Amino acid sequence: MGSTSLGLHRWPILARQRVLLPQRSARLQPKFYSLSWERCHRGGIGFRACSSKLKKSIRGCATNAFVVADDKKYGNKQIISITPRLYDYILANVREPEVLRQLREETASMRGSMMQIHGAEKCIEVGVYTGYSSLAIALVLPESGRLVACERDARSLEVAKKYYEKANVSHKVDIRYGLAADTLRSLILNGEACSYDFAFVDADKRMYPEYFELLLQLVRVGGLIVFDNVLWHGKVADPEVNDAKTVSIRNFNADLVEDKRVSISMVPIGDGMTICRKS
Repeated sequence: MGSTSLGLHRWPILARQRVLLPQRSARLQPKFYSLSWERCHRGGIGFRACSSKLKKSIRGCATNAFVVADDKKYGNKQIISITPRLYDYILANVREPEVLRQLREETASMRGSMMQIHGAEKCIEVGVYTGYSSLAIALVLPESGRLVACERDARSLEVAKKYYEKANVSHKVDIRYGLAADTLRSLILNGEACSYDFAFVDADKRMYPEYFELLLQLVRVGGLIVFDNVLWHGKVADPEVNDAKTVSIRNFNADLVEDKRVSISMVPIGDGMTICRKS
């Protein structure tokens, strides 16, 4: 996790987690149930077959998939690749409320269902989709808690609303239908700067820099802003991939490293997440 003072307690893939926010007792209790690792192919697992410095030895692609890096700087650590069998095992060994399981299964049947997840006390989510992550947040919010949920797709929001009602958390969720950037600006104009504990972003990747600047105004000092898909299926590390989305995420990652307004930690969960703590 690096040297940041986030107070993060192990982020095992697909399991319930805890994030302790500084200066407040409210806890984020996120869950991560989605993966977007590259499939085992072309002799590589979770990586593009690759680099002259990194030699891989693949063992048991079907069941015991892992890679051993020969370069000493990697410490010969085994890098686990999530196989369908291991994924099923993980799902069988996490505490997932029944209502979240039902929503996960319905979401998985929809087009574009690669998802994110998490949860604190006063929160913002940019990119709700069908609401799995926002539902996970709402379930652990106190009755006085509030989640501003930004989404521009009406059809996805209908699914989200159905599950908010099913879980009896609709009163905690402030749904904002429309462009997220406009919603964030309206919150700032409404005098809500520096009042949010946590924000999660999984929306238009090319808008990440703008979302970051707006959320930095809304999140309090010590609060967290989390960006999903920062590894972009591994494409960010491939110099031969230069499409607009990949380049925008690559540039965003590089800018965050140099931004002294936040402490950051990039976590290789799912498709990669960057946790920013406002300084």
